[in-house]
Amino acid sequence: MFAAILLFAAGCAHYRPQPLAPEKTAAALESRRLDDAGLKKFLEQNLGREFKTWPQTNWDFQELTLAGFYFHPSLEVARAQWLVASAGLKTAGARPNPSVSVAPGYDTQIPGNYSPWLVPVTFDLPIETAGKRGKRLAEAEKISESARWSFVSAVWQVRSGVRASLLDFQTAGRRASLLQKQFATQNEIVRRLQQRFDAGEISRPELTVAQIALNKTQSDLSAALALRADAHSRLAEALGLSEAALADKKFDFNFSPRDVPALTSAEARRVALRSRPDVLAALADYAAAEADLQLQVAKQYPDLHLGPGYAWNSGNAGDNQWSLGVTLELPILDQNQGPIAEAEARRKLAAAKFIALQAQIIGEIDRAVAGWRVAQEQLQTSDELLTAEQRQQKSAEAQLQTGAADRLDVLNSQLELTNTLLTRLDSAAQLQRALGALEDAVQSPLTLPVATLEAAQKTHSEPLK
Repeated sequence: MFAAILLFAAGCAHYRPQPLAPEKTAAALESRRLDDAGLKKFLEQNLGREFKTWPQTNWDFQELTLAGFYFHPSLEVARAQWLVASAGLKTAGARPNPSVSVAPGYDTQIPGNYSPWLVPVTFDLPIETAGKRGKRLAEAEKISESARWSFVSAVWQVRSGVRASLLDFQTAGRRASLLQKQFATQNEIVRRLQQRFDAGEISRPELTVAQIALNKTQSDLSAALALRADAHSRLAEALGLSEAALADKKFDFNFSPRDVPALTSAEARRVALRSRPDVLAALADYAAAEADLQLQVAKQYPDLHLGPGYAWNSGNAGDNQWSLGVTLELPILDQNQGPIAEAEARRKLAAAKFIALQAQIIGEIDRAVAGWRVAQEQLQTSDELLTAEQRQQKSAEAQLQTGAADRLDVLNSQLELTNTLLTRLDSAAQLQRALGALEDAVQSPLTLPVATLEAAQKTHSEPLK
């Protein structure tokens, strides 16, 4: 008996405390940097190339996306939820333990017995019926599958956040650069108009209009710089880093759209409605609800309990007793109707959520495609206007060379060209936002390869402790 107790104790899990220290976790978060050696290895594994210069200064969207997969704490939360769901498989697959009961008795009326003590021992061996264990496992497997697809959805969210914040940062930076040029041009215009006003060649209102435009450009420039700073902090947040971790780093965003025809195709729409991660998670939720209903139906049938027993009365000859008991619950007053009804309702709810999700995706794709087409038309119009302004600029410079125009005319032409470049930048940024919405709606492997998703599931930074 003692040996059995030792074996039981050796097979038990033991509690190991892992207290959280807020000051340590905060310090660890603040210390994360893009020069992390583990990040370098992660990038090399997924990009298929070595970084001969590390740490690097210039980062593109693909590299930043992988950095987000490596650092962002939301993925660790989703991964932990997946592990919790996977651990449920062990719980679902567990078999009920047998039990033993010892109930010593005292009986002085046994003839010829030299000891009045009786020691009956009874065992209880539970036997599940109607395949309940298999149905529990089926439900747990679907719950784990749903958690896995929820993790993939979290990966998409990280990518989407990195893309949006990087686009905003690059757009604000380019806008600030154009506004600085515009401000310099307008400042030169105001200086020349001031000279003409002092000479009495123009009126005060003409100079005032130019000064107001200069002040507005200065205000716009300040706003663009503020937006750039805000986008910089949001980019750090999207990566799971502090803003200090991005100091002295340069970022590049390719404004040229790719794979758009494939994303707007009927095939991409069909695949999204059938294979988006959240769709697959909702399907797994429905399958889990259906498995739970099967389990609750099976619970109508009671489990069987075998109860062999032995009674010992201090060795009195002929008085050792053996018994074989069978226990079966009688489903007379309750046939598990309540849990069955709840399970049926949960299955209907899961089906309704799935249909609502598909309807939501249809709306997302329709809006994204429409937004893309409108933005594409706006960019085309901006390109045509930019071409015309560039011709006008060249014409003004040519006229300046021949004496048909003065320097102020060229400056005004430059100002119009800069305004057109600002409009074109806004159109290009809007087109990229529309493309981002389209990618998020379709969630196609064209924009996030399956290999990258698998890598995000397997490789990650160490959790903070």
